[in-house]
Amino acid sequence: MAREYFGTDGIRGTVGRTPITPDFVLRLAHAVGRVLRRTQQRPTVLIGKDTRISGYMLESALESGFNSAGVDVVLLGPLPTPGVAYLTRTQRASLGVVISASHNPYPDNGIKFFSAQGSKLPDSWEEEVERALKEEPVWADSAALGKTRRLDDAAGRYIEFCKSTFSHDLTLKGLKIVVDAAHGAAYQIAPKVFHELGAEVIAMGCAPDGLNINDGVGATHPEAMVLAVRANGADYGIALDGDADRLLVVDAKGRLYNGDELLYLLAADRLARGQTVQGVAGTLMTNLAVESALKAQGVGFVRAKVGDRYVLEELARNGWLLGGEGSGHLLALDCHTTGDGLISALQVLQACVRSGRTLAQWLEAVPLYPQVLINVRLAPRQDWKNNALLDQTLAAVQAELGDTGRVLIRPSGTEPLLRVMVEARDQQQASRCAQQLADAARAG
Repeated sequence: MAREYFGTDGIRGTVGRTPITPDFVLRLAHAVGRVLRRTQQRPTVLIGKDTRISGYMLESALESGFNSAGVDVVLLGPLPTPGVAYLTRTQRASLGVVISASHNPYPDNGIKFFSAQGSKLPDSWEEEVERALKEEPVWADSAALGKTRRLDDAAGRYIEFCKSTFSHDLTLKGLKIVVDAAHGAAYQIAPKVFHELGAEVIAMGCAPDGLNINDGVGATHPEAMVLAVRANGADYGIALDGDADRLLVVDAKGRLYNGDELLYLLAADRLARGQTVQGVAGTLMTNLAVESALKAQGVGFVRAKVGDRYVLEELARNGWLLGGEGSGHLLALDCHTTGDGLISALQVLQACVRSGRTLAQWLEAVPLYPQVLINVRLAPRQDWKNNALLDQTLAAVQAELGDTGRVLIRPSGTEPLLRVMVEARDQQQASRCAQQLADAARAG
């Protein structure tokens, strides 16, 4: 079944345009509630959100939709996406709901869901919800309507959980850390986590006004954090995105480390501590250098489709614990059921503190191949799959690269874009080939 509303990570779009309108979101919650009621007598749903001004409106619509279907609601307020996943599991809730468009600017928003186990839900569940959306609503009678309450200490519970994943015999004392929360869901939580573990914290991106989420700060704009690390003589910089499920890290020299490098570090740290790492899951975008370095240490590697939910599926299929994306979505299933920027940061810092090695020293054996990514905006109904010129150009580029590089062309799961990526050992070659492919895609 082709999904009409669900994309790579829930339902996302511009506020005020279908499907991110209060009437549709109410219908969505009602449909989800009806799906839950098929197997549960009195379901309970947790709702968290980031700091977008539209979150208030969508929260109210979700609450009404769930209550109308006989589902109880617990409001968490602003909370990172992985925090909602954690509390869904520990509160024994039926479902977790996050109102967020992650790294997108404030005019966008979205709805995503977590299972009772705190993990992403499968495509089959989303398809069942879409079928329910096509059915006429069946309102619960007055005696069966859901009720709503607020969990006042949600942030505190999540802070303690994050801290519990950091070794009890280690501390961050003596470290100065810039913490950039992107004016997003972790704006109150992230500085407290690092401060309570002993670090001197310089907070930035922690003053949301409803309109400034991801605006020039956070993991999508790490250059601001790089400057802050240098200006303050900090040891590290930690950049999260708007819902705090992705991470980028800067060292004392202002060198930025992406998700591919941090994923390798997580695996290398576990190997250095004598743990067994059977395999790691990346994506179609993961840098070839990481795959080669892991395989050189006897660690298996598989590539999933882009999207942390697909990485999670590969981990489950293989029984592995570590996976991630270059964007900074990292999965350490020995710590949490989903990707968590704060917990990933603590795992990185823990490796450096315990070993006495810098990030540069951990990653000196993994010089990344240059990757060039060009986003090509598609015209309405443009059929890029049957573009003869693109096919010819692709064949020529692949012949030129041979086994020293690779090409990936894929549609975005959240925007009307075609993503063209070329990876090669030579930067100029990668740039030239990517531009040739992008030009061919536009011409078609």
